[in-house]
Amino acid sequence: MGAILSLSGSGSSSGAKNSFDKSSCNEPSKRQRVSANSFEGNPRLIPSLPDEISAEILARVPRIHYLKLKQVSRSWKSAILDSQLFSVRKELGKTEEWLYILTKVEDDKLLWYALDPLNKIWQRLPPIPSAAYGDEAKKGYMGLRVWNMVGSGMKVADVVRSWLGRKGAPERMPFCGCAVGAVDGCLYVLGGFSKGSAMKCVWMYDPIQNAWTEVSPMTTDRAYCKTSVLNNKLYVIGGVNGGRDGLMPLQSAEVFDPETGLWTGLPSMPFLKAQSIPTAFLADLLKPIATGVTSYRGKLYVAQSLYCWPFVVDVGGEVYDPETNAWVEMPSGMGDGWPPRQAGRKLSVTIEGELYALDPSGSVDGPDTRIQVYDYLEDAWKVVLRDVPICTHTDSESHHLLTGLLGKLHVVTKDAGANIAVLQAGLQNCVEDSLGSELAPEADNWRVIASRNAGSSELVNCVTLDV
Repeated sequence: MGAILSLSGSGSSSGAKNSFDKSSCNEPSKRQRVSANSFEGNPRLIPSLPDEISAEILARVPRIHYLKLKQVSRSWKSAILDSQLFSVRKELGKTEEWLYILTKVEDDKLLWYALDPLNKIWQRLPPIPSAAYGDEAKKGYMGLRVWNMVGSGMKVADVVRSWLGRKGAPERMPFCGCAVGAVDGCLYVLGGFSKGSAMKCVWMYDPIQNAWTEVSPMTTDRAYCKTSVLNNKLYVIGGVNGGRDGLMPLQSAEVFDPETGLWTGLPSMPFLKAQSIPTAFLADLLKPIATGVTSYRGKLYVAQSLYCWPFVVDVGGEVYDPETNAWVEMPSGMGDGWPPRQAGRKLSVTIEGELYALDPSGSVDGPDTRIQVYDYLEDAWKVVLRDVPICTHTDSESHHLLTGLLGKLHVVTKDAGANIAVLQAGLQNCVEDSLGSELAPEADNWRVIASRNAGSSELVNCVTLDV
């Protein structure tokens, strides 16, 4: 028998998320059992069947159907909202990895959509609760103005200022510049701007409850920060916030442990290459900022740049080792060859131990956009796919996104027909030889696994959850 489903409606906490009994996963023949009095006062899930068997039946049902199954009865709703059901799914190997895409729609509102890639079904998530900070908002907006006046403007500052310049935009644009992450079966939205002021708030989406909950805030107000997951902890790197001198980049970092629900500060990025700028004038003009982060081989690799819009200088990056709690310089080949930025960030993802990056450095129409893989032994990036079929002539802040889904590389883009398309790469069929010629034609390299009409909405970010 599988772990017996408790109908007591345990739910999920607003801080650390309950995890299943790890011993039940390692020893499937000794699964947890619940005494009979746990079911007193509750009707059976399925007449004539013990609830323990009914729980295993429910665990095998595709997750996309749970929204409708909750309407069958109170006991079914209680069962489906209980985290123990999802522990049973994990024991049985029935978890499903979904793709979650964040979009910006009209009136600058942010909407999440979830994709069940196997059933090709989309689901809209409930909206993130709004946030408003009166006096802090005014201070943040003034910070943007000061940033521009002193000549230390960045693209993100220009973007934020232009959005805030729209009529009524500050009232309807919470979480502008927020970061997203996924850890321990939940999705997180972190920081961003509200009325021009950087925030430290964190909202967690629990797919079991299909609801958002505010959890422990970060230790620092941040917008446009970078996130990555390592050792089942969520790391937040850099970003910008407001200070006496206006909107300033951050070198600090912190980590969230979903087991405890607590944030812990990390050593700040030293930005050693930024300290070697030849003149004091350039040092004051060029501001260091993290433009990408990925977890790879047990460490965090952070790509870095020096900004003074419209000038950008890539300066390699730095690596954080959680074992030593220290930063070291990124290998030169990795840093120098990391593909150029896209909307102020560098897109990368680790799949099956391999680090991939998207290089949008081709022509404006995108036919030369490439996928590269990092060779750790040779400290070099190598092209594995050319002619990525993406459209870059839209007004979207992010023309395309890169992610790993079901163990394969995917690109999310918006096509010329205003559809969000999820493209799966056939990397096993496309390897370049020493002369750079591809062994597979473009048509065999990509296939659309799902799409939906997006209208005028824009891509912002995406993550995956395996639940």
